[in-house]
Amino acid sequence: MWYTYAYNYIFLQECTVMKKLRIGSVGLGGMGSFHQENYAHMDNVEVVALCDIIEERAVEIKDTLFPNAKVYTDYKEMIDNEQLDAVDISTPNYLHSPIAVYALEHGMHVFCEKPDSVSVEDAEKMRDAAEKAGKVLMVMRNNRYFENSRYIKKFIDEGKAGQFYAGRCCWIRRRGIPGKGGWFTTKAMSGGGPLIDLGVHMIDLSMWLMGNPKPVAVSGCTYTVFDKNEAKSDSEHSNFGDKVEGGTFDVEDLACGFIKFDNGACLQIEFSWASNIEKETRFVELRGTKAGFHWDGDGTIDIFTEWDEWGRGGTTDIRHKCDMGNGHARNQAHFVDVVLNGTKPDFVPQQGINMIKILRAMYKSAETGKEVLL
Repeated sequence: MWYTYAYNYIFLQECTVMKKLRIGSVGLGGMGSFHQENYAHMDNVEVVALCDIIEERAVEIKDTLFPNAKVYTDYKEMIDNEQLDAVDISTPNYLHSPIAVYALEHGMHVFCEKPDSVSVEDAEKMRDAAEKAGKVLMVMRNNRYFENSRYIKKFIDEGKAGQFYAGRCCWIRRRGIPGKGGWFTTKAMSGGGPLIDLGVHMIDLSMWLMGNPKPVAVSGCTYTVFDKNEAKSDSEHSNFGDKVEGGTFDVEDLACGFIKFDNGACLQIEFSWASNIEKETRFVELRGTKAGFHWDGDGTIDIFTEWDEWGRGGTTDIRHKCDMGNGHARNQAHFVDVVLNGTKPDFVPQQGINMIKILRAMYKSAETGKEVLL
């Protein structure tokens, strides 16, 4: 019988080895390089192909992290030639949908950087392709995976906040325009400025904590003030993208707006790459019938309530401070877990479609001066 046990042991070992997600990554500058660093630390992932229009980027990551990976400059060639389980996308925004759809149509799962796409139609194409192929489509929502986000989500899910009815969120920078003159500031490639760049993060976190209510109306204003000049950046985030001297700048640098939801709740929003303010700030503040809270980008959660955890009355404020952790890595690990183990996904494509509907409606409202119904 010893050989039966030995065979079973070897079989189990082989199954364990085989249970790795074979990934091909497209777009290796900026966030794409961070994705690869995260994958390099995941035992259940094998990055087998790297693709970037700048071949040197792919070669550098290959040499540094994945010596056995193949290098490509054409994503279709990579998808056609490699036996991939999934494709990771970190390209300029306008390429998210066509690459995702091509990968899904070729039977591959997709993990994509935010935003989902630059138009509602493109986001719907991604969802439809995923449903038709029966594959997982997930878009980066890293703020959901920070420690302070998980802490307050647990508080909310336990019913301690009650029903949320109003809130506000922002990510505003004093000076922090990414890749000025390049694709970030070119509407045809990015889809917009800080609203589509930063807004996805804070709006999604707000809506996720609110229970993902359906948006029904949007109004807003956008402004372009710093297109001609900008003082020296004071934001590390402005290092993303390649700057082009004298290049295109046809997007907003400030967006302010208001979202109404089907349950009667509302959300004020504000996002800027450059503003004459004190300092860069990002937060989410929601007000519930039992408690409200303030989420801060430094890892702090402040909870404001009249009831303590034992149900006793009297104003009780709670402060929780934590190391936020690597939200990107945790989001990527969740995607891998969903694909390999069938774990229920935290994100579904319809949430992405709702997000792009909000952003496009904001831009339309800014152009027309009127509220836009969804």
